[in-house]
Amino acid sequence: MPAPRLPKIVIALAITSFFTDIGTEMIAPLLPAYLASLGATPLFLGLIEGVADATSSVLKLASGIVADRTTKRMPVVFAGYALASLVRPLVAFATAPWHVLAVRVTDRVGKGLRTAPRDLLLANAVKGEDAGRAFGLHQAMDHAGAIVGPLAATALLAMGVSVRNVFLFALVPGLLAMITLMSVREDATTPKAKATSQGVKPLNRTFISYLLVLAVFCLANSSDAFLLLRASELGIPRHTLPLVWAAFHVSKSTLSYLGGRLADRYPRVRMMVIGWLIFAVTYVGFAYATRPLHVWLLFIVYGGYYGLAEPSEKALVRDLVPEESRGRAFGAFHFVIGIVTIPAGLLMGALWTWQSSRVALTLASGLVLLATLMLVVWSRMARRA
Repeated sequence: MPAPRLPKIVIALAITSFFTDIGTEMIAPLLPAYLASLGATPLFLGLIEGVADATSSVLKLASGIVADRTTKRMPVVFAGYALASLVRPLVAFATAPWHVLAVRVTDRVGKGLRTAPRDLLLANAVKGEDAGRAFGLHQAMDHAGAIVGPLAATALLAMGVSVRNVFLFALVPGLLAMITLMSVREDATTPKAKATSQGVKPLNRTFISYLLVLAVFCLANSSDAFLLLRASELGIPRHTLPLVWAAFHVSKSTLSYLGGRLADRYPRVRMMVIGWLIFAVTYVGFAYATRPLHVWLLFIVYGGYYGLAEPSEKALVRDLVPEESRGRAFGAFHFVIGIVTIPAGLLMGALWTWQSSRVALTLASGLVLLATLMLVVWSRMARRA
């Protein structure tokens, strides 16, 4: 039987994410060199990303709590997208590194505000058997925006547009994202969180233990920028890296919707296990690759991890908690992923610097295999519970 059409709000949120990521990725690849031109050091770049990610992670947790206490989530989602879309192009007016820090942190404030309520809207808009497809479509459109954004920036630069004006052009997809959001209305029948005599009912132990397993996996899942660094080590020219990155996002976008559909047909944990195993295999592949061709193939295969695992990870959050607690659950989910990314990056960077890229990537692969084993054990215990 053909799958039913997804609700209008799911499609609108996916299109919004597409336009938003175009604006983000028009700026992101140019930002390191732009910061260097303003006198910033690599350490300051790391400071910007660390502060921005930490701010976003804390706000995701807080916005999830707020989303459970109201029946109107769309205003917070719209505010988050609007704040990021309007402030992001202001980096064009920066004359000092701290100006970029202020813009970047404000941008991440917007992301922190919108993420958990948005995922709650997606989860509540569909039935359980369509949740994987809803999250898969959203991820696919997000990754599609990450393809268009760098290509748009490259085209503008090729036409002689300055870097600062490219940043200003990023306002256009941001405005389109806001217009898309304004075209839909939220179903206000979803319940608020139920309070007990001790306050709001706590999240269940099964979900908390799921987050612990995710934390172990995320400790190995540091920034994909390290894989681009490895690509450079293997002889990929600098001017070719954007094409490799675009091919990677094509793989992610293509496989995300397919992975979401599979997550609705097969057990979510099974899809996560397959995705995590793809992650482990590709990291070993990057560790022992010897030719540029290997890099292209590995990035395409690596997209399978995102396509199979990410929709299932979010759909499983929906499955594990009651509807009135989903906002807090999605907030906690994103908080754990965001916070663990910081020590994950430090661990990968330390091993890369003091040992070698091969050691760092191989150990990360081993840690993912441990997390996969933990996931299987957790799944069996959760079924018994």
